[in-house]
Amino acid sequence: MPIMKASLATQFNAHVAKVQPANILLFDQEVSTVPDIVKLTVGEPDFAVPTVAKQAAIDAINADDSHYAPGAGSLALRQAISHFLADRYALTYQAEGEIAVTIGATEAIYASLAALLNPGDEVLIPTPTFPLYETMTEMLGGHAVTIPTTAPDFVLTPDQLKAAINAHPQAKALILNYPSNPTGVTFTPAQLQALAAVLQETNLVVISDEIYSELVYEGTHTSLAKYLPGQTVILNGASKAGAMTGYRIGFIAGPAGIMQRIGVVHAVMITAPSDPAMAAAVPIFGSEAGHQATLKMKAAYQARRDYLAHALSELGFTVATPRGAFYLFAKLPADQGSDDVTFATRLAKEGQVATIPGSFFGAGGEGYLRLSYATSMAALKTAVARIAKFLQTA
Repeated sequence: MPIMKASLATQFNAHVAKVQPANILLFDQEVSTVPDIVKLTVGEPDFAVPTVAKQAAIDAINADDSHYAPGAGSLALRQAISHFLADRYALTYQAEGEIAVTIGATEAIYASLAALLNPGDEVLIPTPTFPLYETMTEMLGGHAVTIPTTAPDFVLTPDQLKAAINAHPQAKALILNYPSNPTGVTFTPAQLQALAAVLQETNLVVISDEIYSELVYEGTHTSLAKYLPGQTVILNGASKAGAMTGYRIGFIAGPAGIMQRIGVVHAVMITAPSDPAMAAAVPIFGSEAGHQATLKMKAAYQARRDYLAHALSELGFTVATPRGAFYLFAKLPADQGSDDVTFATRLAKEGQVATIPGSFFGAGGEGYLRLSYATSMAALKTAVARIAKFLQTA
């Protein structure tokens, strides 16, 4: 086994050296060693990929669809995405020049930030939120400026946004994620319009991560791009709506002037996405069969949400009402204090239920747990019974 030459320790990118391993993954790995544990940790849909998508991938393989695609992704998929955005959200993006297919939403985040940031540039990020945004910002030499939101809604307000902009007038971008990971809350059209009114007076580029847009349970999803099209870059993909996390198909949509710059980064990073994976995503975005498959999964998630939210409330947790995604953000019962890391560790090791400490998602998450209900109802019922038993002795 080769050992790195000791003097090479000084040769690495200083920004990368500052990045720590993701707490969520480390914690998940640690608690996964507990025998017979019920895991409500990672946002991994438990459904099989819809048949229409699997067959499309098989057909592409059998047709020897195995050559370099255009860097922005296959025209068929970009046209399906264009249709999807128009049909679901009344947004108009052209397949040519305004849409790029990425290797999951993760690459979409990175490519967007890399195209925007110079060393020292600031990015505004409301918290609690998925920690990858801050990690990528720092790794690219930028500076993440967090905006703590408040319980029980965890929704960024115009006043909070104005205060952050006034304190950081040179900020380059704002990252929004809605429906939110970890809270499941989202914005109403009126709330988005109020934020757009503030943002249109600035030169901030909004990176709007809407990967959970198809999993909204009350009402329908509205994109900020409807009110702020010239400054908004939409990120989305097939991972959540199509239960296709392993296919790694995401996309970016935005004004051509912004997409040209993002496209440069994207092309250098990946050359082109996978042909069979793109073929599989076409019916998810562009067919009624794909839409119906998503709706069926959404109905199951909603039933799980309703059960888990009620059950945890009965056990003394305070639950932020999740209108979308497949997470509950639950405040610990009053008699359990606010040390979410210790509570989650004990719950896993003594109660055999794995959750994620809320503090891992930034300021405002302290004293909370994130529970994923992207698992079976049977597993959720087992988890609730174990949590109830654990609380009796905790």
